[in-house]
Amino acid sequence: MTIRGNTEANVKSTALAARLVDGPRLSAPPEAQRRLSGWLADLEPGQATAIRELAGHFPRVDAILLGVAEASPHLFDLMRADAARLIRLLNCDPEPHLARLIENTCRDVTAAATESDAMQALRRMKAEAALLIALCDIGGVWPVMQVTAALTELAVRSVQSALRYLLRQEAVKAKLLPVDPDRPEENSGLVVLAMGKMGAGELNYSSDIDLIVFFDSTAPTLAPDIEPQPFFVRVTQGLSRMLQQRTGEGYVFRVDLRLRPDPASTQVAISTDAALHYYEREGRTWERAAMIKANPCAGDARAGEALLAEIAPFVWRKHLDFAALADVHDMKRQMQTYRGQSDIAVEGHNVKIGRGGIREIEFFAQTQQLIAGGRHPELRVRPTLEALDVLASNNWITFAARDEMSSAYRFLRRVEHRLQMVADEQTHTLPDTVEAVERFARFLGYDDRATFAKELLGHLNVVQGHYGKLFEGDPTGTVKLPATDYSTGPDDPRLIEHLAALGFRKPVAVAKTVQQWMIGDYRVFRMEATRNAFVEFVPALIAGLADAEEADDAVTAFDRFLQALQRGGRLISLLSQNRDLVALVALILGAAPRLGDMLARQPQIMDGLIDPRFFGAMPDQRELSTRLAATLEDANSYEEFLDRLRLFGQESLFLIGARILSGTVSASQAGVAFADVAEGIVDTVHGLVTEQFATQHGRIKGQETAILAMGRLGSREMTASSDLDLILLYDFDHEQPDSDGARSLHGAHYFARFTQRLISAFTTRTNYGVLYEVDMRLRPSGRAGPVASRLDSFAEYQEREAWTWEHMALTRARVISSSPDFRTEIERIIREVLTRPRDASVVATDVADMRRAVALEKGEDDIWDLKYAAGGVVDIDFIAQYLQLVHAAGKPDILDVGTLHVLDNAARLGVLPQSSAEILRSATRLYHDLTQILRLCVTGKFKPEIAGEDLLRVMARAGDAPDFSSLQARVKETQTEVRRLFLALMDNGS
Repeated sequence: MTIRGNTEANVKSTALAARLVDGPRLSAPPEAQRRLSGWLADLEPGQATAIRELAGHFPRVDAILLGVAEASPHLFDLMRADAARLIRLLNCDPEPHLARLIENTCRDVTAAATESDAMQALRRMKAEAALLIALCDIGGVWPVMQVTAALTELAVRSVQSALRYLLRQEAVKAKLLPVDPDRPEENSGLVVLAMGKMGAGELNYSSDIDLIVFFDSTAPTLAPDIEPQPFFVRVTQGLSRMLQQRTGEGYVFRVDLRLRPDPASTQVAISTDAALHYYEREGRTWERAAMIKANPCAGDARAGEALLAEIAPFVWRKHLDFAALADVHDMKRQMQTYRGQSDIAVEGHNVKIGRGGIREIEFFAQTQQLIAGGRHPELRVRPTLEALDVLASNNWITFAARDEMSSAYRFLRRVEHRLQMVADEQTHTLPDTVEAVERFARFLGYDDRATFAKELLGHLNVVQGHYGKLFEGDPTGTVKLPATDYSTGPDDPRLIEHLAALGFRKPVAVAKTVQQWMIGDYRVFRMEATRNAFVEFVPALIAGLADAEEADDAVTAFDRFLQALQRGGRLISLLSQNRDLVALVALILGAAPRLGDMLARQPQIMDGLIDPRFFGAMPDQRELSTRLAATLEDANSYEEFLDRLRLFGQESLFLIGARILSGTVSASQAGVAFADVAEGIVDTVHGLVTEQFATQHGRIKGQETAILAMGRLGSREMTASSDLDLILLYDFDHEQPDSDGARSLHGAHYFARFTQRLISAFTTRTNYGVLYEVDMRLRPSGRAGPVASRLDSFAEYQEREAWTWEHMALTRARVISSSPDFRTEIERIIREVLTRPRDASVVATDVADMRRAVALEKGEDDIWDLKYAAGGVVDIDFIAQYLQLVHAAGKPDILDVGTLHVLDNAARLGVLPQSSAEILRSATRLYHDLTQILRLCVTGKFKPEIAGEDLLRVMARAGDAPDFSSLQARVKETQTEVRRLFLALMDNGS
């Protein structure tokens, strides 16, 4: 690069460019250089020269620019959007520059003539601050906690200035009568609490901001004729809109208001009286933990401090009593969804909620603060590192533990920030391939994956060690079981006392149930050996069920299970030798009756839970094929073959379902796993039926058959209850259309009979039930067409006759069983159909019409009908399919069978705004997470009001919400956003 001689003189030693000490390593230097040079070539010459000179004189600038060009689309977009801003930042002294930027913007926002002007100023501040903070983080200018502090200050001042602007507008309308018009929030009674990492001053790079808005019902400065609640709700909605509405200049912060009391049934602003009443009567452990970090960040500061003082007795209990310890133990149970994750790993590991991650460090500190903070006020601190320090200083933990946990926390927060800088997504998960982690490690500044992995694993293992020690054994001190005779029943006070000490809330009812077990009047106990083994196991079983999240419900569920068991000696032996499984089985029985019924009918499927591979990586297609082949190897007849297929399918479904419930696989991983199992079975059945059919009817010269997966199997997004959407395609030598067998069949008739035999292999009920339901309505002409389609007829139909909805469905078509050559030909035909030019307005109209038709047939008002609800799964699927049909002609790389991949491709190719893609990706993950649980646990419609607590808790965790009320609010908000995007896209298209 050309270097101007006076560059060094022009750049002060305090300038960001001169202070850079670190930077990314490149994975593909030529490609990064080409991308950066291409941008510089398009710039105004003076700007390009200035950047080249800085990069030439300061090698770290060059390394960061190239690293960002290679690894961070988000930061590269911020650089390209305003080259002058980048030059200004590289030449600035970052600390005073950020302070001035925030101060000037807040002044401009408060004085803005219109809300649009205020929003524009906030977004410009966010873009400049986000780039500056990222450069300081990547370049090693600021340590990670200075980065979190800067992000928090940016968020706090954004909330303050937006709120002040809104209140000043209300004062102009005489709805608010402030003492000081320049500071209308003072004495207003309006309190905005920053929660979570914002409250603790530890915000991450792409974090939401968690806020709770309270107001004083007497509202001292509110005009006499104004009702407080509607007023403050409107102001809160305006605050949220100003900060998170996406405009052409992006957004400021995503705002989450769901940590308020009972968010599904309360307004976004809640009165302090109602809040205090709620916390006193109904507040839960997670809300106590959340309030540790609560911090008044905007509004009436004095009212905020007064409110926290009133809430303090709810958070900080006076004594280390039994109830407090039980709360902590309950929190530990809530965390167990992550305790069973696969062994600490690198690829795909979640550095926030995975084992050894950030949440375990936070939980390690918060738990001990909750236990002792009532009697030791010095423990009531918000920041995590400060909490660890004060815990060590007061002898609650060792200084060595503090140092190790603090070091791990700083490291993991750096990793988290760098992950989020890639695409401005609130992600915490490392890439899931070795190659992708290698690229990420270099972006983080490591020479290679191995060096990064060594440090990562070291920290994760240290955190896991300390976290595990904190929760070893039973905090209530009830592990040692007394020599109680469990058969004495509810009249024995010693048994009742013992059960209560274990944590059962209805010890009398539990004692009565256990007495029935000991009497042994159950079908499963007909064999004396089984009964004797069970009686010996009962004390450990009760201890294990006590560890379930709802211990009393777990006993009831286990009782139902025992009544349904036909034979269970081996299962009881299995549980007695693997007592850690009892709580997992209790969760399965309590939350997922579908799986419980399977276990009762076929206890042998439990074997998979004790396989060491159960908590490891999900088996890939090759491993599943190997296991399936071993299962079928010595089947002696066609009927036994089908039975074994069904047993393999049920065991696989059970194990995947158990892993969903235990939190050890994500929804996307589960969807792929269900699809891999189905695909392996389909391929096996295809081969078996082909051979069986040929023994009776022979073969046709040159015959080929292929099974095309459609729908959820095609997109690899299956659930526990998914049907198989299939199309059978065939071809043969048209000059010799008759088969050569003893019972010869002609052409199309041969393949129609073959397809019926194939369907029968899946759907015939044997001793082990049905394998899969098969749906072939997506074939050409639907129910009216032949069950099998000849390849040339299929191609002609798709080219000339197919409706738009059929091409939408074709975007998910995937050949899952075929010869390689036939597969290639089918894929070519499908690609040609999907990449032909289309009129966007015609497609948009067709998609909108089809969505309305689906709504008329299925309804769209039930928010828990996640597929068909307005703004639900169908809306997102239709968006992805619309984008492919409209853009594939010019941008064929948009094509993919998976919805998330299509959205990623669409954003990367510029046909979907990043902000829209982010909303849709987040919604897709949420819906898939919840759908996996619902399909696993509910056979009909999901009705929260009659659902069990186990299921509601699992649902909340699957949706990453603290409780079900918060989850319901999140689902409603998400559906509103998705429907807005769907309508906007179809309107623009048409």
